[in-house]
Amino acid sequence: MSTTLKCISPIDGSVFAERPFLSPDKARQAADRARTAQKDWAARPLSERIALVQAGVARVGEMNDEIVPELAHQMGRPIRYGGEFGGFNERATYMASIAEEALAPIKLEDSASFKRYIRRVPHGVVLVVAPWNYPYMTAINTVAPALIAGNTVILKHASQTPLVGERMARAFHEAGVPQDAFQNVFMDHATTSDLISQRAFDFVNFTGSVGGGQAIERAAAGTFTGVGLELGGKDPGYVMDDADLDAAVDTLIDGAMFNSGQCCCGIERIYVAENLFDAFVEKAVAIVSAYKLGNPLDPETTLGPMAAVRFAQEVRAQTSEAIAQGARALIDPALFPQDDGGAYLMPQILVDVTHQMRVMRDESFGPVVGIMPVRDDAHAVELMNDSDFGLTASLWTRDTARAEAIADRIETGTVFMNRADYLDPGLCWTGCKSTGRGGGLSVIGYHNLTRPKSYHLKKA
Repeated sequence: MSTTLKCISPIDGSVFAERPFLSPDKARQAADRARTAQKDWAARPLSERIALVQAGVARVGEMNDEIVPELAHQMGRPIRYGGEFGGFNERATYMASIAEEALAPIKLEDSASFKRYIRRVPHGVVLVVAPWNYPYMTAINTVAPALIAGNTVILKHASQTPLVGERMARAFHEAGVPQDAFQNVFMDHATTSDLISQRAFDFVNFTGSVGGGQAIERAAAGTFTGVGLELGGKDPGYVMDDADLDAAVDTLIDGAMFNSGQCCCGIERIYVAENLFDAFVEKAVAIVSAYKLGNPLDPETTLGPMAAVRFAQEVRAQTSEAIAQGARALIDPALFPQDDGGAYLMPQILVDVTHQMRVMRDESFGPVVGIMPVRDDAHAVELMNDSDFGLTASLWTRDTARAEAIADRIETGTVFMNRADYLDPGLCWTGCKSTGRGGGLSVIGYHNLTRPKSYHLKKA
């Protein structure tokens, strides 16, 4: 087993960063330090914890000029999009703004006889296992509220984005968060699983693959350690007969292709009312055909490489299988000579697709989308629910009541109307079915990062 983490840059296949994994003993020591530090960290006033987290977030923003090209090297996102600090800051700022109310005691009685109330108390040590696709925004979803709530945090970032955890820890330490209260670590899968099974952590938040989530649950089995899991997705868009067609095409195709399709809530399948289908497809093909695939360090590039060759190969496999089964590919490969058969993958739109094809059932997580016509709302709901996943769904109509009625029938975590691929920090970020369990952000995010503790005090 390797003792070293290597980040292979999708730009050219070179080793961009290399870090040694902690030994099992060193990893256990890190967890023990976090546990020792937690009581002092939780004892600080809530206002102080909020201020320190906000200062850490601001310090990350000051590093943005260095972060943007680093992200391009690590996972391939074009520099023209400027990184993630906008969403990173929005989420942390919102969670800071609601902390006092979200964590306030629930008061039942304060009479001459009794004082009764429920407090929210921190779990203790929270392990955050973060993904590479939006490495700053996905990490801050848990890091900020966990620290604010009085937990200490150990961050284990994806091997594709090792510099992200280092930068976040450095920024927060420079802002005054104690080093043992927020640690970035490099651990292999076996060490991580062993520590979870040994109850080294009191809560584990994981964002990643279904297989990874299953491994986390297996490691935690019997320990009663809480887990939050955001796993795979196959998010649908549904364009109804009364939709604003131009807005629907622009948003859904961007949701399918941005970040080379590597978005947790990216659009992976689109259902369009029969009367709008041909026009939708024509407009979608025009948009995608104008993309520029290339080196993400080039400001003109709109579509960078996928984060790893193996991810691109899975998308190619799904696409070629669908074509062999009767799907039609509408994007001309001649427009994308940069597709090298490796990490640089051209975008593709497929029609004549069915749910017997993997591209309409398995998570693709790449720049390919299948588009199907639907007869009516019932047909669309049937197809949207015909999935093992349930993260988000995007509905396009001018009729709010119609959208709400359809939303009630969709098996998903979040329903959008006339938008897509956005995480609102005021709403719970959650999923169902194989997408996982638990919920982040919003008031519910604080509830999941704390436990209730009841006080029943009889006065003398």
